[in-house]
Amino acid sequence: MRKLFRDRVAASKPFVFALGLLPLALLVFDTLRDQLGTDPVAQLEHRSGDWALRLLLATLAITPLRRLTGRAELVRFRRMLGLFAFFYACVHLTVYLVVDLGGYWSQLLTDIAKRPYMTVGFSAWLILVPLAITSTRGMMRRLGGRWQRLHKLVYPAALLACLHFLWLVKADHREPLAYLAVLTTLLLARVRLPRRVGARKTLSESI
Repeated sequence: MRKLFRDRVAASKPFVFALGLLPLALLVFDTLRDQLGTDPVAQLEHRSGDWALRLLLATLAITPLRRLTGRAELVRFRRMLGLFAFFYACVHLTVYLVVDLGGYWSQLLTDIAKRPYMTVGFSAWLILVPLAITSTRGMMRRLGGRWQRLHKLVYPAALLACLHFLWLVKADHREPLAYLAVLTTLLLARVRLPRRVGARKTLSESI
């Protein structure tokens, strides 16, 4: 049975990888066909940032889904989803720096210092950098128990990413609030409540 699960996971990985590249392909396709509307730069930033956040939340959803379904093989997709989240975060930052700012690093540093949404957004990206670098099996073995502690930084990174989106939006906050609600749900789903043995025993005796 385990071998069957491993075979299914191995067969599914190329499909998941192709799905991870699909948003980029659509973004390039719409760019080449001039289908990004009146503000193409804003569309490039928004769509790449959206996918970075979606994939980051999908990465955090793996553990609750594993507990809910009992399918341990879902964990094997977590690294790929996390790396794709980092990839689209890099695309998002690159579009802002190269296309929007024209490569002026000084302006980027000024924006980070003066604009709170840029401060939290760039901080989220910085947190994801070491997580991406240490995502390999070799790094897991080298770091040992420190690896798990390091990768818990994905939680504040996701929160900062949600705040980046929320503070960036000036009018309609429904979409960023929806992402924040999903993140809150995923974090609550990870909380393991302590078993109240004594209370449960008393209840069973009273029945």
